[in-house]
Amino acid sequence: MIGCVPKWRDDPSNVRPMLASLDPPPVVQAGMVYEPKYDGIRAIVDLRPGAGKAPAHVAIYSRNGIPKHHQFPAIVTSLKRVARKLEGPLVLDGEIVATDAKGRPLPFGRLQSRIHLTGATDIARAEKAQPAALVVFDLLRDGDRDVRGLSLAARRLRLQDALPVKAGGKALVRLSEIVADDGRKMLARARREGWEGLIGKDGQAVYHSGRRSPAWRKLKLLKTETFVVGGWTAPQKSRHHFGSLVVGQPEGGRLRWVGNVGTGFDQRELARVAARLKTLSADDCPFANPPRAIAKAHWVRPEMAVEVQFTELTEDGMLRHPVYVGERDDIQIGQPHAERPPDDPLTALVARLHVLEDARKDGRLQLPGGGSLRVTNLAKVFWPALKLTKGDLLRYYVEVSPFALPVIADRPMIMRRFPNGIAKHAFYQQRHPDPAPAGVRRLELDAAVDPIDPDDGGRERLIGGSLATLLYMAQLASISLDPWFSRVSDPLHQDFAAIDLDPGEGTPFARVLDVARWVKDELDRLKIPAVAKTSGASGMHIYIKLPKKTTYETGQLLCHVIATMVSSAHPRVATIERMVKNRPKGTVYVDYLQNILGKSLAAAYSARASEYAGVSTPLTWAEVAEGVDPRAFTIRTAPVRFRQVGDLWEPIRSGKAVDLEAVLSHQGTKDRRGRSSKSTAARDR
Repeated sequence: MIGCVPKWRDDPSNVRPMLASLDPPPVVQAGMVYEPKYDGIRAIVDLRPGAGKAPAHVAIYSRNGIPKHHQFPAIVTSLKRVARKLEGPLVLDGEIVATDAKGRPLPFGRLQSRIHLTGATDIARAEKAQPAALVVFDLLRDGDRDVRGLSLAARRLRLQDALPVKAGGKALVRLSEIVADDGRKMLARARREGWEGLIGKDGQAVYHSGRRSPAWRKLKLLKTETFVVGGWTAPQKSRHHFGSLVVGQPEGGRLRWVGNVGTGFDQRELARVAARLKTLSADDCPFANPPRAIAKAHWVRPEMAVEVQFTELTEDGMLRHPVYVGERDDIQIGQPHAERPPDDPLTALVARLHVLEDARKDGRLQLPGGGSLRVTNLAKVFWPALKLTKGDLLRYYVEVSPFALPVIADRPMIMRRFPNGIAKHAFYQQRHPDPAPAGVRRLELDAAVDPIDPDDGGRERLIGGSLATLLYMAQLASISLDPWFSRVSDPLHQDFAAIDLDPGEGTPFARVLDVARWVKDELDRLKIPAVAKTSGASGMHIYIKLPKKTTYETGQLLCHVIATMVSSAHPRVATIERMVKNRPKGTVYVDYLQNILGKSLAAAYSARASEYAGVSTPLTWAEVAEGVDPRAFTIRTAPVRFRQVGDLWEPIRSGKAVDLEAVLSHQGTKDRRGRSSKSTAARDR
């Protein structure tokens, strides 16, 4: 075999990667190899183990041969450790991707701030702010042999033998995940987890350096949404009528520019849309954030809705690869479910917050129904990667206050404050020691009820329910809403019980959804009504409305029974093990222990200090069954959803409570019949 493989003779800096065609591959085909489409910087990697005392050699080149090793020192350090274990030189093909705290690949936009840095201090700072990893998917040189003429299947086997790293996981250097012949499960996972798409590769194909080959084919997963046209640009060269549509998204009573759409039109549609634009001509720009670097823009009244297909929204909320699909004449711009009427007091409050932040001034908000609240430092950045500010947080809570206030009404609040944003030190504040503005409700709880030592800080807790209290907490940089499970009028009895689905490190959200579905199966079997929501971070919460005068002990017991059933039936995925170090890797912790007096979970409609500015979003059980991406629900996107779907959390307040007597009677009967001995034993432990 060695005699058939030529010697390696190329300088790695001159090697160009093989590229994929845009023709989507079949999802099922014998001999096809499928892998995730990674969204980062293509990398040709030159590894040499070194001889004697000579150090290992590591060089990384972009698809155009530009050295990249100096920009990613952590990856280089990891590669040097790998290179020292090699038997001979390797040249690899892979992708450098940004990663989250759990090592999962992120969109390319998260790498953009790193790719042009040259100074060591700047690179070190960027490395800490945005980690990256190298995903390797091909082998070009193996020892002194050029293996590009071998089939992909043969190269992959050699790669797995030669490179001492594993597929997937969260290591800084890892192999790509692959499946052969049938890509349907990987495609379903891609949709659930929000990947950019898949690459389908012919397993028998050789490697064509520097060529775009039909042997590798992209399957991009596109999103489709409706946007509002606010203007158009002049045509260029041979284009007629207009160059592109300038589009935006309603947000907080204003129109936010999200990009320009210039493809997807034929000549007939160009002429038709141009005629429509003439009827909407306006003198003023309708966007709250005037579009940057748009030459010869013409403005229109924001009354035209268009459907746009795109790959993703970037970290700063801009469309990536947008394509025009068509006009939506079935949608009325500004109808009540999409935006608030201009004379709504909450709309005025949002506008006031915009004015103060744009002017970088502190000021006073006049609240609906009377009263006021002073706000400061609205331009302070709370989410650095997204450039979202304290002002964005306050505007979010104004927008969703009709939904959020009933959830926290009359409940003691626990504050976790982030005075310098989510990347800096945060601290819990159970009580409120300082004088509070008028309209902010405070109450001193009875010592027998309050679990906090009375000498630990101030004596009074904030009590949720008013807009003044909600915005005051946000002004104090308390990002999430964390209420008790009971009200101040009856603090010893729960209104609802909660099961917290907490994924272990590296566990995908798809697995959390699986556990949520299994919990729903048990709830249905026991005829227990419940409502689910995303946590706003990486997990999910499932709530059960309880009858009046239900103790915390009873609520916890109910959730313990359900958690034990699920973990017993699915021990490889679900666990009730309390100690993190003892939980099997890749499992979801089914936590029933939040049901304790004084504990809390982030409330429905709460913003979260997650890196994607998530929102704890109520879901329908149909959405849980079909699968959702929690990252789709952010302080930017969630308000429109809530107005469109309504208050999905309302059943927890006014819906049917669980029949505890029937549930416990049913469970006791099962135990006596011996049908659930495993679950009962686990519960009794």
